[in-house]
Amino acid sequence: MNPEASELQRLQRNLTQVKDRIQTACAASHRHGNSVALLAVSKTFPAHDVALMAQAGQTDFGENYVQEGIEKIASLKQQGLSGLTWHFIGPLQSNKTRPVAENFDWVHTVDREKIAQRLAEQRPAGLAPLNICLQVKLSTEESKSGAAPQDVEALAALVASLPQLKLRGLMTLPEPGKEAEEFEQLKALFDKMKSNYPGMDTLSMGMSADLETAIAHGSTCVRIGSALFGART
Repeated sequence: MNPEASELQRLQRNLTQVKDRIQTACAASHRHGNSVALLAVSKTFPAHDVALMAQAGQTDFGENYVQEGIEKIASLKQQGLSGLTWHFIGPLQSNKTRPVAENFDWVHTVDREKIAQRLAEQRPAGLAPLNICLQVKLSTEESKSGAAPQDVEALAALVASLPQLKLRGLMTLPEPGKEAEEFEQLKALFDKMKSNYPGMDTLSMGMSADLETAIAHGSTCVRIGSALFGART
């Protein structure tokens, strides 16, 4: 077997294993197996790996770094690989909003009004509205980004009012050891807000190590990197 075929086989195996974990977690929570989307986090992995993962059947990919992400998107388009959905899932500085608005389909990390306004202004008119998740900070860790829970309603109202954005849901990065507690808090906030924003359908929480806990607490989108692509160097 040539190296490329061997690598494709490895990624297919990893993809199957992760999907099996999602199905098992859904069954344990009495949820439908299709109620949780899989977002493959391809940061630091080359466009070649994304192309192979797409060949294995994965369509949604998440990038944390603006320049790396747009270079991959451009490379794969040049290869004629269409039909992929790109999610920006890293911290977003205001001076980097334009390339994100122009190249990505989703942003999971909107945490302040300035970012939302710039994304809306810079989203090209010919593209569909940019799907937005609001990042909520529930932990006390200084390194974590996100809007404070008491500020999320006002931020949601702004995003919902901007024509080039579409409010889809909430996202969080939990403090290690407090995953269940913070996932439960985010789900409660999500349920509370859905009555005012019926278009909200996405609860973006859970990664390779804690996807089962996230699904048990209502996640609809798990962001998986190492369990799919392998350990990062």
